[in-house]
Amino acid sequence: MIYVCVPVHNEARTAGLVLWKVRQVFTLFPREYQLLVLDDASTDETPAVLASYAKVLPMTIVTHRAREGYARSLEELLRLALQRTDRPKRDCAITLHADFAHSPESMEDMVKRLESGADLVVAEQVEERGRGSRALRWSRRWAPRLIRLPGLRDPMSGFLALRLIVLRQALRSDGTRLLLTDGWCASAELVARLARHARRLDTVAAAVRYDLVQRPSRVRPWRQLLETWRARTIIRAAHTAVALLVLAASLRAQSDTGRADSTRAAQTSASLTATASAPAPPPTAVPFPVGERLVYGARYGPFSVGTATMEVAGVDTIRSVEAVHFRFLIDGGALWYHIHQNLESWVGRGDFRSRRFLNQTEEKGKTWERKFEIYPDSGVYREAGRDSAAPTVADPLDDAAFLYWIRTVPLEIGKRYEYRRYFRPERNPVIVEVLKRDHVSVAGRKWDAIVIRPRIPNGGGIFAEKADARMWLSDEQPRIMLALQSNFSFGQVTLKLKEYSAPAPAPAPAPPSDHP
Repeated sequence: MIYVCVPVHNEARTAGLVLWKVRQVFTLFPREYQLLVLDDASTDETPAVLASYAKVLPMTIVTHRAREGYARSLEELLRLALQRTDRPKRDCAITLHADFAHSPESMEDMVKRLESGADLVVAEQVEERGRGSRALRWSRRWAPRLIRLPGLRDPMSGFLALRLIVLRQALRSDGTRLLLTDGWCASAELVARLARHARRLDTVAAAVRYDLVQRPSRVRPWRQLLETWRARTIIRAAHTAVALLVLAASLRAQSDTGRADSTRAAQTSASLTATASAPAPPPTAVPFPVGERLVYGARYGPFSVGTATMEVAGVDTIRSVEAVHFRFLIDGGALWYHIHQNLESWVGRGDFRSRRFLNQTEEKGKTWERKFEIYPDSGVYREAGRDSAAPTVADPLDDAAFLYWIRTVPLEIGKRYEYRRYFRPERNPVIVEVLKRDHVSVAGRKWDAIVIRPRIPNGGGIFAEKADARMWLSDEQPRIMLALQSNFSFGQVTLKLKEYSAPAPAPAPAPPSDHP
């Protein structure tokens, strides 16, 4: 089903023609469709025109008694489409103006793009037919440059097609209100909120038809340009907020992906395979002192989206074994969006093997938790809330522990290493390529660093193959993670060290005195 959403206000001259043109498109391009039209308190003959067309078209009319504006009307129509569908992955919605600014004929191409796998198709204004005012044309050309959403030249047309599952995901992510702006800005904001959930975004070229518009434009060009400037933070944040969510999800991706594959058979390969022949390293003691703390700033392009903190929290006892307690905290957000995640790991102080792993996440007021007990000597692990145990590797590491352990491993420039130490065997191996030496400036000083490329061919998230992650480690001992960079469909996320602190080493004991 295709739901064509048309918000209307005082469009008596063109609304009927637009609706009839939609009918012609789907007569020549047979698809099942419904027209959802919202009359936003029109004061001309629009209600009578819509009523006459409702008699002959598959059409639903929603009426506002008081005017609520374009954004509210558009959001209400989209929610109505989502409410009516029983197949959101298959069904789609198209948003269309009623003033003939865009020709409905482009809908055929947009639907074909969705049928070929796109989740969102945006009509970009690349041509003008007829003559609008000079101020209108000039501001319309410049407004998209104030926003600049990745992969789009023009997010402001208001003419787009979307798979309804993308709308459902956007509404779940963004809460009670989808659109906080209006006018051109609302069109761009809608694209920003949908694009972050779309697996594939396509564009089609469209012409604005000033020659067919039958009324003076309601747009006040200079005011609209000013409102675009003011709204750019909201629109960019609508697209940016996902960066923090994906970053948090990626850092826990190994333990949070697919519960069903927890019970796959373990791969009992050696702990280390390298292109350079090297023996597997024996278990090592944890060299990091209690109280070490590293604070990172998280950025998406020019935007700060939060902080991440790594710290050695203390030493506990887990099943009669001394265990060092690592903690990885992520905290941040953008505007109405907030996330707090706590990854905690307990590893044997003398053998650097994980004994316990905890993942607690709070996102927009919702909280969930996953806890794993890991038994290296027995070769199994168990997740809280599940009755069965699953096999693990000989020297298991969890997500947080791995970021500490990699700081202890001898790494040589130009070599490639494979580690089969992740506690869920089916996610192994973790591959580390040592690319080069570099110089970086973080935490108020310049550092000599080595650059490594960690990747998990069998996994997802921040170390997925396609993420092409890079990690900068200090070239001095003890190694410190200086920066971490990873690519996602929406852009690049970077962690950079802001603060590093470690307790001062204990003073050496004084030599015995020769005097009595």
